[in-house]
Amino acid sequence: MKDSEIIELYFARSEDAITETDKKHGAFCRSMTFGILGNHEDSEECVNDTYMRLWEIIPPQRPEKFRAFIARIARNIALNMLDRMSAKKRGGRYGAAYDELSESIPSTESVEKRVDDKELSAQLDKFLRSLDREKQLIFLKRYWYMRTVAEIADEMRVSESKVKMSLHRTREKLREYLEKEGVQI
Repeated sequence: MKDSEIIELYFARSEDAITETDKKHGAFCRSMTFGILGNHEDSEECVNDTYMRLWEIIPPQRPEKFRAFIARIARNIALNMLDRMSAKKRGGRYGAAYDELSESIPSTESVEKRVDDKELSAQLDKFLRSLDREKQLIFLKRYWYMRTVAEIADEMRVSESKVKMSLHRTREKLREYLEKEGVQI
C-alpha cells in the first residue's frame, strides 16, 4: 500500500491505518529504536507509542514524506525514553555519538539541544547534501540512527577502520564548514 493511501486511512479514522503502517514501516522503526535503546522490549514500546502519536496527529497533519515523519517521531520517542531510563547525564551509544560530534558542533548549550536547533539543522542538511552517498550514509547511521561503528561496518560491508576514518574526516569537514558559515565552535 502506498504511503498516501495509509495517510487516507488515518483521515478516515480506520484502525487499518496502524496495521498498514506497521506492515510497511514497522521493521524500519524497530531497527531504528533498537539501535538507540539496545533492548527489544523498549524498542517495541517506542514503536507502539509512535503509532499512538501518529493516530493523534494525523489528522490534522498530512505529512508529505511519511517515512521521514515516522522516523522523526520514533527517534524522538526512543531518545526521550533513553533520557528517562538514564539517571546519568549521558550514557551508552547515544552519549558516545554525541561526544564525538561535540568537537564539531558548537556547544553554548548542551549538544543535544543544539542539534535540534533549526538554524544548525538547516546547515547540517546543506552540509550532508554536499557529501557523497557513502559518507552521508555512514554519518547518518552513526549520528541519526545511533549505530555503533561495528554495526555500520557490517551493514555497509566495509571495515571498521574505514567507518572510523570516514566519520573522523566528515566531522572535521563539518567543523570547517560550520566555521566558514560563521558558526562559533
